[in-house]
Amino acid sequence: MMCELNGISIYYEIHGEGAPIVMIHGFEVDHRVMKGCMEPIFDQRKGYKRIYFDLPGMGKTPKKSWIKSSDDILEVVLDFIDKIIPNQKFIIASESYGCYLARGVIQKRFRNINGVLFICPVIFAQPEIRELPAHDIILEDPKLLSDLPNLEAASFKNLAVVQTKTIWERFNNEFFSGVKVAEKDFLEFIWENNYPFSFNGDQIDKKCFDKPALFLMGRQDSMVGYRDAWKIIEHYPRATFVVLDSAGHLLQIEQEKLFNDLVNEWLDRIEKSIN
Repeated sequence: MMCELNGISIYYEIHGEGAPIVMIHGFEVDHRVMKGCMEPIFDQRKGYKRIYFDLPGMGKTPKKSWIKSSDDILEVVLDFIDKIIPNQKFIIASESYGCYLARGVIQKRFRNINGVLFICPVIFAQPEIRELPAHDIILEDPKLLSDLPNLEAASFKNLAVVQTKTIWERFNNEFFSGVKVAEKDFLEFIWENNYPFSFNGDQIDKKCFDKPALFLMGRQDSMVGYRDAWKIIEHYPRATFVVLDSAGHLLQIEQEKLFNDLVNEWLDRIEKSIN
């Protein structure tokens, strides 16, 4: 489906009925990143309206010349939420850059949000100030990598720390499929010029987000790391903070069982908090 707002057509999908949960994907990829890891959970868990959508210049949502910054992308996200679920309470599930946007949404729509999930969150937009671990490969399949085209092999090798055929297949379907259709020039301009917000995304009226939260970080995530998330943990007094070994920036794929268990526990906490 397409949502028309402010001169841009936002591609989105809605699955299920019940409490709205807004899925915000990362940079360059598209909604398939969130759909691939979240839908298996809701195959076993009813009562949620899952809202997946593509950010501008990613997936099936086109770029627009007036979108020049993360501030502008956040405004698109806020307008989309306001149109699809006006004045409703909702939950956020986010990944990577989507977590950065989610913190902006929390600041702007604090009273409407019942819980938030951060998967491999971007904490600091500027790569040069991130504390990053080494990209240590935990499990490698040299034959798999040698059989892949150069671009696919390089992308997979740079992100995956568990490099098996199963992980590759999900990476290809959920991550690389989005990267291949992203509008690169548009995203590079934002990355190079206006990737950080112009404001502090963690400064909210009540000084903290006191609803159930879950931070999931990969111990070997050399893209965004795991240490930086601890620096904002006091903004989330009801947060579970988990760093998983044998997980990089593909944590939800590389540690699928633990991911599912932890997300289900987070949803349990949300249900208890609103009932």
